[in-house]
Amino acid sequence: MLNNIFLFKGKKFQDLKDLNIYCYPNEIISINDKILVNKIIKEHDKENINEKTNSNHSIIDKPIAQFIMDLNIYTSCVDGKIIIGLIFEEDDNPYDYKEIFEELLSEMLNMGVKHSLDDEIEVENLLISLFIDIRRFGEEVIEKSSEIDYYYQRESFFKAFLFGIDDVGKSSLVRRLKTGEFNDNCFTPTKKFNIEYIQPKSGKKLLAFWDMPGQLIFRKKWLKGLQDSNIIIFMIDIANQRRFVESKRELWNVLNNRKLDGIPLLILGNKIDLFKYSQENYDTQLQNLKVELSQNFNFDTIKNREWTFLFTSVKTSFNVDNVIPTILHLISS
Repeated sequence: MLNNIFLFKGKKFQDLKDLNIYCYPNEIISINDKILVNKIIKEHDKENINEKTNSNHSIIDKPIAQFIMDLNIYTSCVDGKIIIGLIFEEDDNPYDYKEIFEELLSEMLNMGVKHSLDDEIEVENLLISLFIDIRRFGEEVIEKSSEIDYYYQRESFFKAFLFGIDDVGKSSLVRRLKTGEFNDNCFTPTKKFNIEYIQPKSGKKLLAFWDMPGQLIFRKKWLKGLQDSNIIIFMIDIANQRRFVESKRELWNVLNNRKLDGIPLLILGNKIDLFKYSQENYDTQLQNLKVELSQNFNFDTIKNREWTFLFTSVKTSFNVDNVIPTILHLISS
């Protein structure tokens, strides 16, 4: 499985002072890791790194597999001044990813809307796009065929795509579902794409939760991750009304994509614990809040799919036990 991706960029690789290093999702390599960086570069020196020509067509060298300082690395050099590397788990075979790695680099650097590697934001977008596509390939082609199919029938494996703007509680939900725990000190919005497998208590079904970061820079990548989803889960922070317009826009950007018609939808109104209601009228007040949210987000106009809404509090576990049963019901309906 792909764990990290990195990019080295500089006029001369040998001059580490001018070398810029970018990593996603974790800062696993820095300019201070001189031995590691030099060993990665040295392997490409042996391959006689190509010099950039005047052509607009990027020259992409054949990827090289390396095992350096306990890191399983697979790197390719672009135009003699950029090295893009994948870091896998120790037991993975990087050559399983050769075709998809070369294909994606060629597509992103030489076809259609090209990524300009002179721009820092474009570099970050390239790394995120590569990470999502290669991780998905690993999860759905290599891992799924070699491991998941061994233990589970294919029809019992479901992909749940979890999305929403930042700071609504998506990663906290996945952690609560998987471990039963909630980290009250974790306030930093997630900046990485993550996949967690959760097996419901009953049956042999397996849910793969694709937890997508919600910051603006990551939202264009949602459509990549949405492919082949069995259910989509949208989470709202119902206590933050100031961001309802932004949240609504992102929901409908996804729902208006005709390629996703028919995929069931679960909407989670999270952070219900922040609302204070009198116990005697609790159910009525919840229903009134649900109607208000429906009007704000135009839930009643959702078509071409089965959908339902749940209030949740990941912090207090309110309704969290109903999330997976509701997912399975929507998938089977």
